[in-house]
Amino acid sequence: MNKFEQLGLNESLLLAIKDLGFENPSEVQEKAIPALLEQNTDLVALAQTGTGKTAAFGFPLIQKIDAEDRSTQALILSPTRELCLQITNEIKQYSKYVKGLHTVAVYGGASITEQAREVKRGAQIIVATPGRMQDMINRGLVNIKNINYCILDEADEMLNMGFYDDIVSILSDTPDEKNTWLFSATMPAEVARIAKKFMANPVEITVGHKNSGSKTVSHEFYVVNARDRYEALKRLADANPDIFSVVFCRTKRDTQAVAEKLIEDGYNAAALHGDLSQAQRDGVMKSFRGRQIQMLVATDVAARGIDVDNVTHVVNYQLPDEIETYNHRSGRTGRAGKLGTSIVIITKSEIRKIHSIEKIIQQKFEEKTIPSGIEICEIQLLHLANKIKDTEVDHEIDNYLPAINEVLDGLTKEELIKKMVSVEFNRFINYYKKKRDLSGEKSDRGSSEPREIRAGDPVRYFVNIGARDDFDWMQLKDFLKETLDLGRDDVFKVDVKEGFSFFNTDGEHTDKVMSILNGYELNGRRINVEISKNEGGSRDRRDHNGRSSGGFRGDRNSGGERRSGGGFGPKRDGGFRSERSSDRTRREGGRREPGSFQREGSAPRRSESSDRPAGRSFEAAKNRRPRRS
Repeated sequence: MNKFEQLGLNESLLLAIKDLGFENPSEVQEKAIPALLEQNTDLVALAQTGTGKTAAFGFPLIQKIDAEDRSTQALILSPTRELCLQITNEIKQYSKYVKGLHTVAVYGGASITEQAREVKRGAQIIVATPGRMQDMINRGLVNIKNINYCILDEADEMLNMGFYDDIVSILSDTPDEKNTWLFSATMPAEVARIAKKFMANPVEITVGHKNSGSKTVSHEFYVVNARDRYEALKRLADANPDIFSVVFCRTKRDTQAVAEKLIEDGYNAAALHGDLSQAQRDGVMKSFRGRQIQMLVATDVAARGIDVDNVTHVVNYQLPDEIETYNHRSGRTGRAGKLGTSIVIITKSEIRKIHSIEKIIQQKFEEKTIPSGIEICEIQLLHLANKIKDTEVDHEIDNYLPAINEVLDGLTKEELIKKMVSVEFNRFINYYKKKRDLSGEKSDRGSSEPREIRAGDPVRYFVNIGARDDFDWMQLKDFLKETLDLGRDDVFKVDVKEGFSFFNTDGEHTDKVMSILNGYELNGRRINVEISKNEGGSRDRRDHNGRSSGGFRGDRNSGGERRSGGGFGPKRDGGFRSERSSDRTRREGGRREPGSFQREGSAPRRSESSDRPAGRSFEAAKNRRPRRS
């Protein structure tokens, strides 16, 4: 029996739920839906972004609407155009089997005349942004004086954006006897004031603790010099080849600048901010949802409507001006029960802000160091090896094999593998060996000499199991502890990638690790473990749960289609690039040739010296990483 059937929903909604593949209601849905169906009441629900709030108010609202009455019966207010459109789309999906029910989106950046015409044709539910709704009321284009329901979604964010006066004015134009349902991630003073002014004895629902962060999101911060902030962002992306992220900046100008730098350096990136037209924003979001964009650089306001599954990381390139906003940012990842990571890049002077955020979200941050160039190269090399192994052969290549075999004749298997991998790997190693360590510590990790393992030293291992074997970093750590019979703190710096992982133990456990794990069979597959040349840093600091502050964690929470985003992965088509002169977004044309640093449309350039990769001068582009092929 579908658990939604136990909440009191009617047959038309249950059919839509079945079509959508929903099986189990989230906590906020389980609490809110029965409360709203069983009585006519006001409601205040505090729940984090990504917990299913739209369905929590959408299902009971649809069931209560009289579809035969074409007058406006409900108003849903949301902070941004994107969220307004998203809610509208979801309400339409939920009500697909309710004949005669119409939902209309009302938002800025589109024709107000056309929106008014849609409302006049008969819209029982209006989903609106506060500014456009107030404009339509002032012009007499909409009548909400007789509505039965008013929903405030993301109430705290609407008030953070300065909509307090608009909301008060809109609510004052609605009947006193209506039901008001307020949904919010946090409860600042202004939200409480709205609730007190316009609600009577509301039912209160809290998912988790008030103002707390989601338990599915881990939080980590990296301290760098201010001048190294952008370089740190690039290294964090390179350290996780499958990153699918939202990068937050404080201002539109910074958002545009960071996105342009990332595009220039070969990343699949785009900017999302208020200066883009609605068509441009829609295009960027379409590409992001399609995974053609790997790093979406956004302002807080523009990102408010982002509801995209499987975002692996949120990166705070700059902390928000309002500390409470951090909660909204981190809510972009770790959705629908999946794990996510929220990263903060800060300078030493900002460390006190981390302590303030910890108090608000009631969770601890893990302090980490930016990965070294050698660590990144090792991750990228293993990522490439796994990609080659998993590539499906297109047999159209068979016609060319005789000529290829003739060219490669005489090479041994080992020589062929080395040369093939070097085509890509040499670019990374040549780039990063010229870069300093951003952690500020001198490191000998680039040394090819084997180091002596001492009992008290941390030892870094490579193991050929990862996310594809259904491990995230916590599950792998538990597996290693149980298999090796080690204590909770004996396994640390666990770093899970798609087809492989890294972990640390103290040197005294090395013999046990190597003897037990090598040859161990997991689901019919033989485990192989090796000592990595990279030590992975000193023993990590642990939070109050004893969790390891391991290396940069990989795609443990990605789902659906996996795409390579690393330096060795294929260049995605369809990314967006913003023109510096007009901030307009345009689609990048053509493809880069594999292995080429050269920008499309440019004339071929000759390598200036033997130690520079062909197609690019390191002197001319010394701050740029190897372009993703």
